[in-house]
Amino acid sequence: MTKQQAIKLLKEKYLSNMKEDSELFVGVELEFPIVETNGNKTNIEVTKNLFRTLANLSDFEVEKKDDDQNPIQLVHCSSKDRILFELSYNTIEFAFERAHSIDEVAKRFEAYLKIIQPILQENNHEIQGHGIHPLWKENDNSPVKIERYKMLMAFLAMNGTGMKTHPYPSYGAFICGNQVQLDVRRDNYIRIINAFNKIEAAKAYLFSNSEFSSEAWDTKIARDIFWEESLHGYYRENVGIFPKDYQSEEEFFNNLARTAIFTVTREGKSYYFKPIRVEDYLDQKEIIAYTTDGNEKNINPVKEDLKQHRTYQFQDLTARGTVEFRSVCTQPLETTFAPIAFELGLFVQLEKLENYLEHCSFLKNEKQDYRNLRKKYSKKILSKEEKEKIKTFSKELLEISKSGLLERGYEEEKYLIIEKELD
Repeated sequence: MTKQQAIKLLKEKYLSNMKEDSELFVGVELEFPIVETNGNKTNIEVTKNLFRTLANLSDFEVEKKDDDQNPIQLVHCSSKDRILFELSYNTIEFAFERAHSIDEVAKRFEAYLKIIQPILQENNHEIQGHGIHPLWKENDNSPVKIERYKMLMAFLAMNGTGMKTHPYPSYGAFICGNQVQLDVRRDNYIRIINAFNKIEAAKAYLFSNSEFSSEAWDTKIARDIFWEESLHGYYRENVGIFPKDYQSEEEFFNNLARTAIFTVTREGKSYYFKPIRVEDYLDQKEIIAYTTDGNEKNINPVKEDLKQHRTYQFQDLTARGTVEFRSVCTQPLETTFAPIAFELGLFVQLEKLENYLEHCSFLKNEKQDYRNLRKKYSKKILSKEEKEKIKTFSKELLEISKSGLLERGYEEEKYLIIEKELD
């Protein structure tokens, strides 16, 4: 199979659900650690019991169970929001049905917390706002007992790939993110990806919340290292920031064809293997793959396997006709919706954002290596000059974002609460 055939299949996957004149919806996903409040490890019997308790309420239905028949994903009957375990039983995710405004989502989130926190607090647990579970080292970080999560954990712990990874293959069980998906069109998705790629340094400064005390990593966003130096980062194109602006759709999909595929399903069973670039995948005659319990199987690649392709980039084009912004750590509970407001406001002011970025002194004075800029401005201590530069850049972006939120007319600017030093 040629690279062009691979690109054609990727285009079918990622462009087919794009609407030319789509109404803008906001799709929010929030992950949080469930923390034992006396400093002990999270008791996963308490967290499983939370889901059983919620499942018995008339508002919720069980959508998925684990191998032991514990409910692990619930759907709210009227809103269609999902509440689920994210990879481990220590992390809860709220995957909200798309909404017209942040306010709709925030009100529903508040209502869920009012139910959930008292249930957890009966057993000295609660949901907290951290990008890394504060008691990750003490916790049972084994995966939720379903095929996909067991496969993912086994893949990340895979040996013999030739890559020097960090020693935390179970990191997915204890890192937490704050994500939003926004509808894009064929004529603007590349512009949006390019513009948001350029502002990652400001997002690093404003929303960092995942320091990792077990390593001497000079960053307030250890989540980046966990992604980049794991097998998800086997190919650099697969994770994080795009290295440059895209000039065309062809250039974008050429890059996407260089990302990885590492898992397939055969007869309802998940298999994983050493990452292979999409552009090379269908040329493989046979691939040595593994089941979640380590059994080896030779598989033959087929086109349908590319339907399982996904990347972990900070500006991630999805098969739903959206771009998902994935670079933000879970925030303190009281500022949960600040990054979402920031991103949404900039999104609706795309032209103003592009014009600003073209002329702003921050990008003119810095070497425009967006990856290194994010690393530089997520350091634990910034020099006086660095701090002044990033504060100015962040403030100017916040002004553009606020103008976008005001223009929308939903009073979403009230969520733009920034706790980082700006003056």
